[in-house]
Amino acid sequence: MTARLDTTPSGGPDPAAGGAAEGTAAPAAVPLLSCTDLHVVFKGRGGRRTARAVDGVDLALHAGEIVALVGESGCGKTTLARTLLGLEKPTSGRVDFEGRRLGYSMRALKAYRRRVQLVLQDPSGSLNPRHTVYEAVAEGLRIHEGATADESERVAEALSRAGLRPPERFYLRYPHELSGGQRQRVVIAGALVLHPEVIVADEPVASLDASVRGEILGLLLRLRDDLGLTALVVTHDLGLAWNIADRVAVMYLGRVVEVGTVEEVLSAPRHPYTQALLSVLPEADAGDPVVLTGEPPDPTAIPGGCRFHARCQILASGEAERAGVAHRCRTEDPGVLSGDGTDATRVACHWARRGAEPASR
Repeated sequence: MTARLDTTPSGGPDPAAGGAAEGTAAPAAVPLLSCTDLHVVFKGRGGRRTARAVDGVDLALHAGEIVALVGESGCGKTTLARTLLGLEKPTSGRVDFEGRRLGYSMRALKAYRRRVQLVLQDPSGSLNPRHTVYEAVAEGLRIHEGATADESERVAEALSRAGLRPPERFYLRYPHELSGGQRQRVVIAGALVLHPEVIVADEPVASLDASVRGEILGLLLRLRDDLGLTALVVTHDLGLAWNIADRVAVMYLGRVVEVGTVEEVLSAPRHPYTQALLSVLPEADAGDPVVLTGEPPDPTAIPGGCRFHARCQILASGEAERAGVAHRCRTEDPGVLSGDGTDATRVACHWARRGAEPASR
C-alpha cells in the first residue's frame, strides 16, 4: 500500500447548539453525527418487491474526523449518505446530530442542512451552467440567510479556502470555462460558504483526472485541520480511503460489515469481502486477486444467514467448514455492528470472530 497523507485529527470546535434536531443538548463525548439501527426500504411497482437499500446500520462520526464509507456499486452507501443528510427519510431507526434526534419538518431540515453540507460526485451536473462562479457559491448563502452585507467577503473566503485564488479572478467565469478540478473546488466552496460542521462527499474525485485527485484530497485534509470539519467520504476506491480517512466502514448489501481505523481495516482486513476488495488494488501486497463467486448483491432478495455467504471465498474454499462455522455462515445473521466499531463488534463475520464472543444483537 502506498504511503498515506497525514490524517491526524485536529479535534474540531465544540458544535454550537442549533434548531436542526429535537431534544435536549448532549454531552460533548457523543458523536457529532450518527445513525442507529437505520433502515431504508424502497417499494417496487405494486408493492410486490421491496429493496432493503439500508438494512440496519449503526454509524458514528466524531468531530474532526474523516470516515470513509466504501463498497461496490449498489451496496447502499449513497442511500445511507442521503439519509444522513436528511434527503431520504428512514423507514425505521434514527439519525442524530449532536446527540439529538433529527427532525423532518421543513424548518428543522433547513437548519440542519446549513450545518451538514453535501459535495456531489459530478461538479458539471451540480453546477448550473447559466450561473457564474460567484452566483453558484452565493446561492446557498442566499437560501439560508438571505441578503447579507458581507456576502462578497464570505464568497471570497470560501473560494480562497477551496484553493481558487485570487477569488475575484473567478467571480464572472462560468462552469464550462473551468477545468474539472476547478469546478470541484467551486462545489466545495459552495458548501464552505455556510461554515458547516460536517461535509458528506459522494465520490468527490471519481470524475477527475489522476493528476488532480491528490490536490482535492489534500484540500479536504487541510479543511479538516484548519476548520475542524468532520467528513463522511463515500467511495468505492479503497486507495482513496487509505489516503484520506481516519476510520473506514465497509458496506455490503445494505449493512456495514467491517469498521475500524484505516490501518486496522486496510492493513489487516478481517472480513472476506474487505479482503477481496483489497486484493485487486495494484499497490496492495495481498497475493492473487480474489474472484468472488455467485451473483452480485440484490437488495430485494437478501439471503439468510451471513448476507455475503453465497459469494464468500472462505466458505467456498472449505476454510469455514474446517473452522466449524460453515453452518452458522449459512443460517445465522452476524448482526449489526456498533457505530464506533469497538474491538468486539468491528466485523460481521462468523469466521473472523471464531473463538470470540458473538457480537450480534
